[in-house]
Amino acid sequence: MIKTELGLGLAAIGRPEYLNIRTEADSNKSESFYHENAIKVMDYAYEQGIRHFDTAPSYGQGEAFLQEWFRQHPYKDLALSTKWGYTYVANWELGYKGPHEIKEHSLHKLIEQWSVSKCLLPALKVYQVHSATFESGILDNKEVLQKLFEIKKETGLKIGISTSGPNQGEVLEYASQIKINSESLFESFQVTYNILETSTHDLLKKLRKAGKIVIIKEALANGRLFRNGKYRHYENLYTYLERLSKKYKVSVDAIALRFIIDHLQPNIVLSGASNTSQLSENLKSREFKLEDQELASLVEYAVESNFYWKERSHMQWN
Repeated sequence: MIKTELGLGLAAIGRPEYLNIRTEADSNKSESFYHENAIKVMDYAYEQGIRHFDTAPSYGQGEAFLQEWFRQHPYKDLALSTKWGYTYVANWELGYKGPHEIKEHSLHKLIEQWSVSKCLLPALKVYQVHSATFESGILDNKEVLQKLFEIKKETGLKIGISTSGPNQGEVLEYASQIKINSESLFESFQVTYNILETSTHDLLKKLRKAGKIVIIKEALANGRLFRNGKYRHYENLYTYLERLSKKYKVSVDAIALRFIIDHLQPNIVLSGASNTSQLSENLKSREFKLEDQELASLVEYAVESNFYWKERSHMQWN
């Protein structure tokens, strides 16, 4: 069985505002501060044994920060992943009123973003469609799928998708069946999965068994797993998480990450840490194992998928 690895997602360290409940705010929102912090976090992550770093062009300067860091540290054991299909448009403007990122799953956008992302080769191992949906038409766009297949053949990359929304399962199932020249196109699946949202559990286990790569994002439910007065309906969960936190002498985020490792056993769980202190706490998830009864209890706190995503849609960029 492949051991689950902890990876680092760069969404929170590549831009000044993020769809998340921030438990600690950065007083300095300058691009230079974020640049310095990103390099520091990546250095620390590598020192602590993290080898998988995940980014996207829409993560503000996240992909650019990773490219710079990789040029300075061309380690041979890195396994990077990035995506295409979203463009960051907030341009570091705090309180930006419109959408911070715009989706476009066109052939033009793929070619444009691939021309930049390929600079991460040879450490780049997974290239993903960012937030694949039926509505964007990506899964039936023969031109785009053919281009992705060509990239796969030219580079040896694993081609993947990331998903969000209440129909993640349907999208995963459909994408996993897509073939070109009798060969499966998508071999990696990055999915939102956490204590509150476990609807794809059985399908992800099936994909893992079939040898596909499963990468988990949003492990902390965009911050909703931390005690918050706005989410009083999770009071019992908060109490239980804090009890486990005290028992294992780790923070709640380490419990949340460990739940995914023990319950799902994916290839990679991404930490969304925005600084070295948070990452240090996340790393403690590697130091213990939850008991079967504790896992069973945590499973009971999952909510209905539509409810989860409706609640998430009301969250603000901050």
